[in-house]
Amino acid sequence: MRKRGFERVSKYSAENILLPGRKTAASAGYDIAAAEAALIAPGAVALVPTGLKAYMQQGEVLVLAIRSSLAAKRGLCLANGIGIIDADYYDNPENEGHIQVAVRNLGTQPVAIAAGERIAQGVFLPYLTVDGDAAGEGAERTGGFGSTGRGDEA
Repeated sequence: MRKRGFERVSKYSAENILLPGRKTAASAGYDIAAAEAALIAPGAVALVPTGLKAYMQQGEVLVLAIRSSLAAKRGLCLANGIGIIDADYYDNPENEGHIQVAVRNLGTQPVAIAAGERIAQGVFLPYLTVDGDAAGEGAERTGGFGSTGRGDEA
């Protein structure tokens, strides 16, 4: 039985996209690369496609963080501070679970990201719920990027 891992989304199945890997035995994060080149203007946010989707067990989440070298040397951060990929995002009908990294340029100059450049790290983690939590009972995810809670906003 498969527990957790990465696959290419069908749009990028013929591309030479490497599946994320860890660099050392003690590394927690899997390096995730850009599937396409991107140019991020100062102050702008760009969704950088990875060509990947992640599968995991119920009760687990994939947490994304910007690579520290991009933050320290090039002034990039994740637009929302952290990325959360839920288990039910995998193979959703809207976008097949394609992981896109929302990157913000905090600098004063445009920043180029090359296709194949490592931009984020992903860490698989278990999570806990509170007593009486009935979220999602009988419901299935129907949307893609940013879809949880869609329609709940005031």
